[in-house]
Amino acid sequence: MSTPPDDPDEPDAATDADTADNTPTVTCSRCDRTWALEYELDALYAGNQAFEQFALDHKRHTGHFPDDVTPWVADCDRCPAAERYLDEEPARRWAETHARHTSHSVALTHTPSDVAVTVAAETETAADLSADQQSE
Repeated sequence: MSTPPDDPDEPDAATDADTADNTPTVTCSRCDRTWALEYELDALYAGNQAFEQFALDHKRHTGHFPDDVTPWVADCDRCPAAERYLDEEPARRWAETHARHTSHSVALTHTPSDVAVTVAAETETAADLSADQQSE
């Protein structure tokens, strides 16, 4: 009995075993290491957020971000600590909310994109306005 010819449309088992590894990696020159993000993808189910999750975890545990990660910095002119975010939207929301609740001005910067704006605090509150109106 003869064997049928191979179907050219079916991939070889050897080809499947040699598939390219598309797992994203992150490098940190300060730590002199490179990590594959398998854990973030498989165990944490981070999906599209795997890189961001790793960068935030790395900062939390080492005190610095991995290579090529520059956060948006919301820096209050009166409070001692600056807040750092990987995306503009949460950084801007924090700056606007902080300015609204504290009447402090907040600088919002992102070095690679040369963005630098100040979220100004409201200078006069309702109480200040009514006091001014009463004195007139």
